[in-house]
Amino acid sequence: MNCYKSKFEACLKKVQKPARYIGNEFNSVHKDDFSNLVSFAFCFPDVYEVGMSHLGMKILYQMMNEREDTVCERVFAPWVDMEDELRKNGIPLLSLESHLPVADFDIVGFTLQYEMSYSNVLNMLDLAGIPLKSADRGEGTAFVCAGGPCAYNGEPLADIVDFFILGEGEEVNNEILDAYKVWKAQKGKRVEFLEQISRIQGVYVPAFYDVEYNQDSTIKSITPNREGVPAKIKKRIIKELDNTYILDKMIVPFMDIVHDRMTLEIFRGCIRGCRFCQAGYLYRPVREHSTQKLIDAAQKLIDSTGYEEMSLSSLSTSDFTCLHELIDELLKITVDKRINLSLPSLRVDNFSMELMEKVQTVKKSGLTFAPEAGTQRLRDVINKNVLEEDLLRTSRIAFEGGYNRIKLYFMIGLPTETEEDVKGIAELAQKVIDVFYSIPKEIRRGRSVTVTVSTSSFVPKPFTPFQWEPQNRIETLIEKQKLLKDNIKTKSISYNWHQSHVSFLEAVFAKGDRRLSDVLIAAQQKGCRFDGWDEHFEYEKWLEAFKDCGVDPEFYAYRKIDHAEILPWDHIDIGVKKEYLMKEHDRAYEEVTTPSCREKCMGCGAASFGGGVCFEQNQA
Repeated sequence: MNCYKSKFEACLKKVQKPARYIGNEFNSVHKDDFSNLVSFAFCFPDVYEVGMSHLGMKILYQMMNEREDTVCERVFAPWVDMEDELRKNGIPLLSLESHLPVADFDIVGFTLQYEMSYSNVLNMLDLAGIPLKSADRGEGTAFVCAGGPCAYNGEPLADIVDFFILGEGEEVNNEILDAYKVWKAQKGKRVEFLEQISRIQGVYVPAFYDVEYNQDSTIKSITPNREGVPAKIKKRIIKELDNTYILDKMIVPFMDIVHDRMTLEIFRGCIRGCRFCQAGYLYRPVREHSTQKLIDAAQKLIDSTGYEEMSLSSLSTSDFTCLHELIDELLKITVDKRINLSLPSLRVDNFSMELMEKVQTVKKSGLTFAPEAGTQRLRDVINKNVLEEDLLRTSRIAFEGGYNRIKLYFMIGLPTETEEDVKGIAELAQKVIDVFYSIPKEIRRGRSVTVTVSTSSFVPKPFTPFQWEPQNRIETLIEKQKLLKDNIKTKSISYNWHQSHVSFLEAVFAKGDRRLSDVLIAAQQKGCRFDGWDEHFEYEKWLEAFKDCGVDPEFYAYRKIDHAEILPWDHIDIGVKKEYLMKEHDRAYEEVTTPSCREKCMGCGAASFGGGVCFEQNQA
């Protein structure tokens, strides 16, 4: 019996969006008897409408619940109004499906999509009544695990998380659940379970590794502290996507969410190798679903959800080998039902009139492109491999096809960036405006044009060629934002930018080590949470937390790192060799570009995992 039910229902009357907490959505899974099941609480450290837009959670939720021996329930970070009600009424953090205490689950798993969600991880553990440090969790306490892109350098959470899952979860999650069943039946000790799963490829138990530091605070060594633990933890990937779980059913929320639509994942990985992009290296090699598998899954998604929009998901949708064939087949099952196809992550160098006409068959969606840098020199530095004429050609196609709004994404603070590069962003946006007005008036039909320029601040990320780079100081980033704003001369261009203080902390935790665990705990105790939300970000509290723990955040964000230095994540193997990243770092300063994986295999190392486009090229 749920002793918190009546209290919890009373709280719903006092919060802004009760639909975040009620559950029971269409296609959600409910299992009545937990007693003989392995229970997994899948936690997303942000609000419901953000977490419910995440594809990975949807895949693993459905997959684990298809196991007869497992129940997986969702948990989201309660918004501040609900948190206040929970704490005031003595209610712990509850799961969404059964409204049972999260602490009663066997495994509590977090997906780490963004470094600025770390404070929410700790706040959710605190709300659940689970000790924040793994060393303080005794026998019978839930295991805390974490996966997602930030888990590849999970060192800032090393004292908090019991084990990390590195890579794609479809296979490794099942292996962990199988191991848990055996361990539970044997009534083993807590450490014995961690020892058993540490032998599974893709599982990293930070407590099983010792880190020594030099006097200058750099890392001296990272070594296993017991036998049977791998010196390097190798990520997991799904070699053949068609042979694994494919999402054909999705939960349909009662409220609007950030991406309120069906999502069809068409491939994983990226052929491009942009030097700032962590995902492009983490998810190598490229692996595609077959067109027929995708059509079958799309039909099932349509039948099981009733959504009026379908998004094709990947890191670079227009690089899918059979994109036109896939869209043609999808249109056959979507047009009559008035279902719109959305293609995010399009590149300006392979956008065509034919593609544009197909995607606007039902509804004209917005167009967003990411040149990333304002000058060709800087685009060569970051290996973006798109030309100014590509963007202008694509803009003309869009404008002639009836579009009059385009969004352009850029980064400021990139390595080697100059004032001319920053001004180049404004100049490039103006050239797009000029393209619109160069089109004959009878085609424009009296329409006006809007170009939205958005800039994020460059954050050096692990496992990229720029992992050794410092971030621009906050005052420098603010000066560059002002410089760009001052160089925009027309009201047809709107400019949005991200907070530089948030980007600074993102860099600290992206490149940080396990000495930051205490900082995270101190910040949470000071009330830090929802740091990715401007209205709740409290920079001064973070500075206090660093000071209280004797940690200098600038050491992680503002220091240029020598290639010979041991990095906090050097014991993690993503397949891409460190030597390759060093070469790409050098090529950036030479302003030399690297071809895509389909043009030429450059021997990054990802082929060692098997499967994917580079494996095929190496075998040719």
